[in-house]
Amino acid sequence: MGYEVETRCLHLEENQAKKDIYGAVSFPIYQTATFAHKGVGQSTGYDYSRLQNPTREQLEKIVASLEKGIDALAFASGMAAIATLMELFEPGDHLVVDSDLYGGSIRLFQNISEKNGIEITSIDFGKEDVSRYITDKTKAVYVETPTNPMMNVTDIRKLGELTKSKNLMLIVDNTFLSPYFQNPLELGADVVVHSGTKYLGGHNDTIAGFLVTNREDISERLRFVIKTTGAGLSPFDSWLILRGIKTLALRMERAQENAFALVDWLKGCKRVTGIIYPGLPEHPGYEIMKAQSRGFGGMLTFEVDSKEFALSILNHVKLIQFAESLGGTESLITYPITQTHADVPPEKLVANGITDRILRMSVGIENKKDLIEEFERVFALAEEEVYG
Repeated sequence: MGYEVETRCLHLEENQAKKDIYGAVSFPIYQTATFAHKGVGQSTGYDYSRLQNPTREQLEKIVASLEKGIDALAFASGMAAIATLMELFEPGDHLVVDSDLYGGSIRLFQNISEKNGIEITSIDFGKEDVSRYITDKTKAVYVETPTNPMMNVTDIRKLGELTKSKNLMLIVDNTFLSPYFQNPLELGADVVVHSGTKYLGGHNDTIAGFLVTNREDISERLRFVIKTTGAGLSPFDSWLILRGIKTLALRMERAQENAFALVDWLKGCKRVTGIIYPGLPEHPGYEIMKAQSRGFGGMLTFEVDSKEFALSILNHVKLIQFAESLGGTESLITYPITQTHADVPPEKLVANGITDRILRMSVGIENKKDLIEEFERVFALAEEEVYG
């Protein structure tokens, strides 16, 4: 019987030879570029840190365990992970991707992948039938769920059944929920993507990315690419992510608790014209979330009644910081139209509902009373500044 997820954030299920690391409770940082051999044909199991490093390997085993995959690869960033994943495809291949994705993913697909001869079809997975867009050249389907920033939810099981029947790869970006709340591989995905910068690291202090798979063939191909291109995560950054994962369960629970409290407060604000949070029963993906996830996360998006009010909120926040990124201990508020999605074409922004009145919030682990008081102060100042 395996460890529960909270324990797997701290311990591998396999027996570790603690004597090899002198009984260290915190896994060591092997800050070395190369490894000496005892003789010809004799290896410690490590040769060069671009290929593998003990600290990175420990992190990869932990993440693979959390996502219930057979292998995880740690990268220098989430975008490095996605860029490496795209090396599995060749000119002429076709991918169907969700239209509401992180702006950096859209930028990569439109400016790098398409330049390399890969055809990308972007559709709204919540409103359109994915099967209608699959051709004889389609190789994969790519989705975030919930999406960034509009929190759309896709039924991973249903999508997995479709991709399996068509012999396609299903790729799911699980950054928003983390493996604590959702495990796409168990639902039919072939590859899971993470920006490890976010909830896995959890402290806004380092950048990382992950690919996790439950298929030997994909693992083998990705291992070849990562050692060839050199996009692996450094030993020190691997240790920082290892340290962050130790509190993943605690942080996810607290962030979710705080998110529910802020949603309740926003419901009573007259200037808020829409709240998008998958933990609300009125959210169209609520029942799907309950079926495929163990929680709703700490991300929420809300819309106010004017651009001026949105900008005023951003100008007055203090405890809640106006900054890009998400998933850290500190609460952050973001203006997608000029930050995370600045490179997305205007017509796609309109289609996805991303307006100049939309704000996205990553709820941190502060005391919820303080967060609510921050909102009360900021909204009062914005009300006076904009409406007098």
